[in-house]
Amino acid sequence: MRLEEYWGIGPKTSDLLAEELGVERAIEAIEAADTRALTAAGLSRGRATRILRRATGAESMDLLATRDTRDVYKELLDLAEEYAVTPDAADRIRVLTPLPTREAMTDRLDEVLEATETWRTLGEADQRAVLDAFETYDVEGGERSAVETALALKQTGIEGGIFEQTANLDANALEDARAALAGLAGEGDRVGDGADDELDRLRTQLGQIEDLAAATPEVVEAVQDGARRPSEFQDALVRHVTDQTGVDGTRVRDAMPSEATDAQDFVDAALRELRRALRTAVEERERTVAESLEDDLAAARDDVDAAVAAVDSLALSVSLARFAVAYDLTRPTFVDRETIAVCNARNLALADVDAVQPVTYAVGDHDLEVHSANAPPSGDRVAVLTGANSGGKTTLLETLCQVQLLAQMGLPVPAEAAEVGLVDTVVFHRRHASFNAGVLESTLRSVVPPLTGGDRTLMLVDEFEAITEPGSAANLLHGLVTLTVERSALGVFVTHLAADLEPLPEEARTDGIFAEGLNQDLDLQVDYQPRFGTVGKSTPEFIVSRLVANAGDPVERSGFETLARAVGEEAVQRTLSDALWTEGE
Repeated sequence: MRLEEYWGIGPKTSDLLAEELGVERAIEAIEAADTRALTAAGLSRGRATRILRRATGAESMDLLATRDTRDVYKELLDLAEEYAVTPDAADRIRVLTPLPTREAMTDRLDEVLEATETWRTLGEADQRAVLDAFETYDVEGGERSAVETALALKQTGIEGGIFEQTANLDANALEDARAALAGLAGEGDRVGDGADDELDRLRTQLGQIEDLAAATPEVVEAVQDGARRPSEFQDALVRHVTDQTGVDGTRVRDAMPSEATDAQDFVDAALRELRRALRTAVEERERTVAESLEDDLAAARDDVDAAVAAVDSLALSVSLARFAVAYDLTRPTFVDRETIAVCNARNLALADVDAVQPVTYAVGDHDLEVHSANAPPSGDRVAVLTGANSGGKTTLLETLCQVQLLAQMGLPVPAEAAEVGLVDTVVFHRRHASFNAGVLESTLRSVVPPLTGGDRTLMLVDEFEAITEPGSAANLLHGLVTLTVERSALGVFVTHLAADLEPLPEEARTDGIFAEGLNQDLDLQVDYQPRFGTVGKSTPEFIVSRLVANAGDPVERSGFETLARAVGEEAVQRTLSDALWTEGE
């Protein structure tokens, strides 16, 4: 296979990868989704991620039919990546894609939920110990770092569940491998310090001899001070060098020249030969040690490979488990019917917001058990969602998009329960306020083809009227709803034009979100749970009431009171009275 056959790899990138990795190794890295190998070869992290997503999930990436759908997908990966325990795990999360089959989704779900259950059963101290072990991981350290991390994980003493893969590793073999890898980790072909005592001793002596050779006048002076007669000069040089470096006296004497013009020349020649001899000794010892370390590493190869695989696998499992626990994610139920139904679902982007109201919602045929008087009906494939501004309609669309994408990525979802039918494309369109003709055309080009292409489609369209005039928008939106019904797709359409869409096709319904008033702080109170089969109300009198109450300037207040008469002065006064009564109560 040629590198250029992969998506995103042109001639220049192909040449770069071939030069840095070789074609075979580059193909292996792409097939294994090895971001680290591609970035080390010179690709940017973003470029490597895009290539690997397409290489590993090309047949499923078409699920992300619009820019807004792709944005939700990337936001989900960003949230999950925050819980990565190693840089490599973060890279692997970034290349997670939707999966092509229900079996593949179920397999990944099983793995993630097993990891999640294992992580939940650990006490805080054990969780901290695991995270500390992963902190020893150095992405640049290669096999050595993986072996050290595996040993650190074994030392936690945690067994069972996903930790069996490290608990079953041979600690003795890994200790030998760590020593061998540390020894072979020197710069270039150099054996690392600490790998062999004799090698370290020879290197130290060589360094000391080089220091003496750089200061021979001082050596000559010191030797002459210790030699009473010229005949004693050689013995004094032996004693001095031995005392300063620990080099064996015989080796020093063997390095002395047979002839010299004077003392300076004699010392220069002796130290020069001694330096050469020690360099040779270091090189020979280094070759011997390297061969021994390579033999040790070869003997432990299976254990090293097992450690690398275990650490990589466990890092991803723990990362996804931490993500699932942090957001209280649960297993979705895959069904053969085309439906998306959620019970008490939460938008992941609102996880840090206090007192978030979960929402129960569904389109399509479902058997979701919801113990509520306001349970979503089963059977309606399309819903028109209406209601209050700031009522959570867009957030609900985004939540449904999150649930569908997470489920088809084989990941748990943010809901107490969820039924998900698989679709081929998710068309999520956020509100984009513009009457530009180009925006309307590009929007229609992105949302209509999936419906007409015969794919199973989930339509999530927010305030379509924001991109064209209200009259035309109502006609176009009615056409989209009708087309969605005719193509047996699923859809939720948010709009303020519900009255202009009547009559809807029989398979579609209208749902509503209601504002309920102002609290004592004059904040809008909204019931974010849609009411099924009814049109929601924006109730502008609540907003106008707040403006009237907060107006400090008499002229400004008079202006808002004029608006109050326009929307219904009695309703505004009743709203203010209710808010003030609540405050007085």
